[in-house]
Amino acid sequence: MANLSAIMTVMQMAARKASRGLIRDFNEVEHLQVARKGPADFVSRADKKAEEVIVENLQRDRPGYGFLLEEGGEIEGSDKTHRFIVDPLDGTTNYLHGIPHFAISIALEREIDGEPREIVAGLIYNPITDEMFFAEKGKGAFINDGTRGGGDRRLRPSQRDIFQDSLFSTGIPFLGRPGHAKFLKELHQVMGHSAGVRRLGSAALDLAWTAAGRYDGFWERGLAPWDIAAGVLIAREAGCQVESLSGGNVVETGNIICTNAALMAPLKERVG
Repeated sequence: MANLSAIMTVMQMAARKASRGLIRDFNEVEHLQVARKGPADFVSRADKKAEEVIVENLQRDRPGYGFLLEEGGEIEGSDKTHRFIVDPLDGTTNYLHGIPHFAISIALEREIDGEPREIVAGLIYNPITDEMFFAEKGKGAFINDGTRGGGDRRLRPSQRDIFQDSLFSTGIPFLGRPGHAKFLKELHQVMGHSAGVRRLGSAALDLAWTAAGRYDGFWERGLAPWDIAAGVLIAREAGCQVESLSGGNVVETGNIICTNAALMAPLKERVG
């Protein structure tokens, strides 16, 4: 069982508090589907409210820390060595359509000895399944499956080493995003040589599920830091290899590939 640090306890409490409103509002989405204007504005309010709850709780428990927020942008703190990176609702389109596959993602960056800040703690929480994926640098990655009451369990990536037996996940560029032609070539290369490709609509959960061995690998381009900051740490601490498809810092570039050691080369060959 993981021994939760003070900061991880604070982060998990903030995520769980924000999740209550998301669940309550999600239960209203189905009724809003028949409305002429649709539930988009309603979901946007739910997203922003969840972010407000997270920020309020983290600021109370860690005053002075900065923030990088999907909705609210950057908030400079008096403590320049710490910054939370928050996505209050990863999988907004799923939420909008009443699909129960979305997550809260919170990461913490820390500057150590004057070096550039690095991710030192992260969590991804699916309120619907009550699965909390979390990790701290150097301490391993875990899942707390509250629904089944099994306590904390260490995450391990898949050990498959045969590409044709492997299942991968990805994200598809949507309206207004570039890269459709390149993506279709990559998809053709992977799906034509593997057991399949899934696109479930949450990069945070894609990384968490790869860390848990449910997927054998994941790749996507053009992601924002709040989409993947927590997931990158969780996947690495679980034992996955995580790289940028375009070189440099993967959280900054947003072009990510994540899999086990055996599958990295063949997957990169097809999508690199």
